[in-house]
Amino acid sequence: MPGSFDRRDFTDYGVRRFGRVNWIGLYTLCRRETMRFLSVWQQTVFAPLMTAGLFIVVFAIALGENRGQVMELPYLQFLAPGILMMTVTQNAFANTSSSIISAKMQGNIVDTLMPPLSATEILIGYLTGSLIRALIVSGVIALALALVVGQGVAHPLWALCFIVLAALLMGGLGILAGILAQKFDQMAVITNFVITPLSFLSGTFYSVQALPEPFRTLAHWNPIFFLIDGARYGFVGVSDAPVMLGLAVCTGFTAGVLFLAWRWIATGYRMKP
Repeated sequence: MPGSFDRRDFTDYGVRRFGRVNWIGLYTLCRRETMRFLSVWQQTVFAPLMTAGLFIVVFAIALGENRGQVMELPYLQFLAPGILMMTVTQNAFANTSSSIISAKMQGNIVDTLMPPLSATEILIGYLTGSLIRALIVSGVIALALALVVGQGVAHPLWALCFIVLAALLMGGLGILAGILAQKFDQMAVITNFVITPLSFLSGTFYSVQALPEPFRTLAHWNPIFFLIDGARYGFVGVSDAPVMLGLAVCTGFTAGVLFLAWRWIATGYRMKP
């Protein structure tokens, strides 16, 4: 019947007739997730820049010249990469979590689940939005810091590596949070009581070497600490922990989170209406 849907149009003995990858569907989902935040760039790009700038200004005014060096760096130079990465992690998480919870609340999550897209393609589509948003936000803030604070980039590839890992890890956590939450109030609880504390207590404003035990050890169980510490190494060339250790920890956490997100999408856990 013309216009009718038949799953056999898309599968043939378990293999989809348009190939192993639905490139059109994947591109459409990636474009949707990207345009979703670009259409409100004042909130998703400009607002994070303003927030990061306010942090820098407040600390510069409050501490002035009285704050000594941290890790042999002027405090603002030490602070800048932490502020950048804290902003990146929060925006990467917000991109996927808000997309899924909004779709669930509005009842149009079926528009993502019904098309012939595999769990891997759906996962990549959501993560693409977080990755592009993280790269744009980090690029804008890095440019502003270079112009205002004179903050350079000591190791560009390391900085880019940890920014990408932050986008993937936090984007994956955003998918998990969006799947778990059934309404915006529940999402606010996850954001305010999990993501924000982990971001603030991760060495953004201080070196974890200054913490007494057992808080110093506990800080090393926070994957966001390694993201910020690795980005700090990329920007200013110093870090609290060995950078290779941070890379291994962040890669392991990211792989675990993305696998769980893939599994939940594949089974339709808390997503199917």
